Amino acid sequence: MRVIGTAGHVDHGKSTLVQALTGINPDRLIEEQARQMTIDLGFAWLQLPNGEMVGVVDVPGHEDFIENMLAGVGGIDAAVLVIAADEGVMPQTREHLAILDLLAIPQLVVALTKIDMVDDPEWRELVILDVHEVLETTRYADALIVPVSAHTGEGLTTLLDTLITVLDTLQPHTPDGIPRLPIDRVFTLSGFGTVVTGTLLDGPLKVGETLEIQPTGRQARIRGLHSHNEPVEVALPGSRTAVNLSGVEKDELQRGYVLSRPGAIHPTQLLDVELLHLADAPRPLKHNTEIKVFLGTSEALGRVRLLMDDALVPGATGWAQLQLNDLIPALRGQRFIIRLPSPAATIGGGVILDTAPGRKWKRHHPDLSARFGRLSSSVPIDLVSECLIATNRPMLAKEVMATTQINPIPDDEQLIWFGDWVTHVTTLENRQRQIEQVLGSYHQAEPLQAGMHRNTLRTKLRLEADAFEVLFQLMKAHEVVGVSAGRIHLADFQVQYTRAQQAAIEKAAAAFQQSPYTPPSVKDTITLLGDEALLNALINQGELVKLNAEVVLAADVYREWVLYAKRQLEAGHALQVGAFRDQFNTTRKYALGFLEHLEAHQLTRRVGDEHVARGGDWGQLLSPNS
Repeated sequence: MRVIGTAGHVDHGKSTLVQALTGINPDRLIEEQARQMTIDLGFAWLQLPNGEMVGVVDVPGHEDFIENMLAGVGGIDAAVLVIAADEGVMPQTREHLAILDLLAIPQLVVALTKIDMVDDPEWRELVILDVHEVLETTRYADALIVPVSAHTGEGLTTLLDTLITVLDTLQPHTPDGIPRLPIDRVFTLSGFGTVVTGTLLDGPLKVGETLEIQPTGRQARIRGLHSHNEPVEVALPGSRTAVNLSGVEKDELQRGYVLSRPGAIHPTQLLDVELLHLADAPRPLKHNTEIKVFLGTSEALGRVRLLMDDALVPGATGWAQLQLNDLIPALRGQRFIIRLPSPAATIGGGVILDTAPGRKWKRHHPDLSARFGRLSSSVPIDLVSECLIATNRPMLAKEVMATTQINPIPDDEQLIWFGDWVTHVTTLENRQRQIEQVLGSYHQAEPLQAGMHRNTLRTKLRLEADAFEVLFQLMKAHEVVGVSAGRIHLADFQVQYTRAQQAAIEKAAAAFQQSPYTPPSVKDTITLLGDEALLNALINQGELVKLNAEVVLAADVYREWVLYAKRQLEAGHALQVGAFRDQFNTTRKYALGFLEHLEAHQLTRRVGDEHVARGGDWGQLLSPNS
C-alpha cells in the first residue's frame, strides 16, 4: 500500500486536483471551505486503474501554513508537485520542492494544472522549461511533467497512469518490521472514543495489541483500526491508518506524538546529525543558531551546534548536534528539516546519525570526524563499531541490533564476544586503561588491602551490574585483574609487608594456632599485630574472619565451624550454644558469636534457645573468594 502527497504554491489547485482524482474534498474544515484555501492537512484515497489503493495527503500551500505541510509529507512514497500553468514556478513551489528533496521523498511527479486557462502554447512551453530548470538541482531532475485540468478532466488519466509507473519502481514496504505511526490528527468519535491517524511505517498494527506513545511513554490498547475508511484487523505499513485507542484520552495526545511497540522508540533532546544548509539560504548558518526542527509530524525549538565549523555557507554540509528544548521521538536514519523561527524560512535539513549521543561533544575535537564518518557509513560493521565505542561498555547483542537497526551483527575481529554480550576492542582497551589507573591508585593508597570491593570498582567505572560482570570476566581472562578474598586487584599485585609487620603476623598466627577455638580477641589481636590496619588487611585477605566486635577466628577454624553447622542443620538437628561450645571445647562467647553470625547471614533463625535452619545460601560463607 502506498501514500502520495501534494506539494506546491497556494492557489495552484492542489485540493481541486485531489477532489477531481478521488471524489473527496480534502478541505474538511469549515474555515477552509469558506476561504477556499487549505489551512491544515487533508486526506483522501483513490483506487488506481491497476486496482491499487492509494492514500492521499493534501497539504496547504500558503507560506503561513508551511509547518502544517511539513507534518504531512514525512511518510509519503511519492509527491505530486502541483504547478499552475498560468503562473509557473512560485516561492512556495521552490520551498516545497526543497523540503521534498531534503526529506528524500522517493518519487515525484509534476502536475502542471490549470492548462485550460492557458491558450498560448508558447507560454506553456516556457513554464515547462522553467520547471525543468528548477528540478535540475534536485534528485528529481528526471521527474515527469503531466499537464492536467481538474475542471475539464484533461490529463487526469495520464496522471494516474504516471503514478502507477513511478510507484511500481519503489521497493515494497517491509511487512514484518516494528510499526511506527507518527500522529497527524487526534479526535474523538461518539461511541468509539479517542482516534488518531497517520501514515503507518515500518511494520503492521493489529487490533488488540498494546502500543507505547512517545514522548510521554503512556501505553494504550488498539480497540479498532481503519484503513482507507474500511475497518481492518491488521493495518499494513505504507497505508493511511486510523487507530481507535482505549486507555488514553484525547487531551493526552497531540500531533507529533508517535505510536509504536513498547521500548521501540526513545525520546531525546540531543541528536547527532549530518546537516545540509540549503544553497539558496539567505546567509551562512552560524554555530548555536536558534532553529525549529521538524521530524515526522513532530516539531521542536532548539539550537544547532556545529561541531567542526563555525558557520556553514549556503550549500555546505557538516556534522552537527541538534540541542532541543523538548523531548522528541526519533530514530536513526530519519530525515528532518530545520527552519529559522523568525523570520520564518526553511534553511536546511539532513539525516539523524545518533538519537542518544549521551553528551554534548567538544567542538573541533579530532576524534569527531572519525566518529561521524562511521555513523554516516552504510557499512554495517562501521555502525556497530561506533555504537559500541560510543557507549563505552559491553552491550547485549539484541541491544546493539535495536540501536543500529543491523541484524545480524557481522563477524569481525574488532568485536569481542562474551555469551550474548559484545564489545569493541577499542572499548576494551579504553576500559583496561581506566581499570589499571583506578586500581593502581587504590593499591598505592591502600597497600595492605587485597583489592577493591566489586561494587566500589563498578561505581567508579559507572557501569550497571551485568555490563560490569562481563567486563570483569573479560579483564580476568586477559589477566588484567585478579581476585583475592572477594576483592579485585591488578593481576600482578601482591600485598607487601615490612619485616616488622611480617614478624607481628607470625607472632599472632602462633597465638591462633596455640588456641584455635579460643583465639585472641579482636582487642588482643590488635595488640599482637601492633596495628588495627594490619588486622583489617588480614581480614580482607581472608586469613582471619571477624564475627563481631570482639570475636575473630582463623580462616581454617571458621570453615570447620561452618561445615559442621551446615551438616547438623541439613540433618535436621538444631544448634544450641552449649552443645556447640562443648563440641569444640570453646567458650560461650565464641559459640554464641558464631551462631549469631549465622543468624545475621540469614542461614538460621532463633526459636527459644535453639538455632534452626532458615534455608539461606551457604556459599556466601564457604566461598568468600569467589
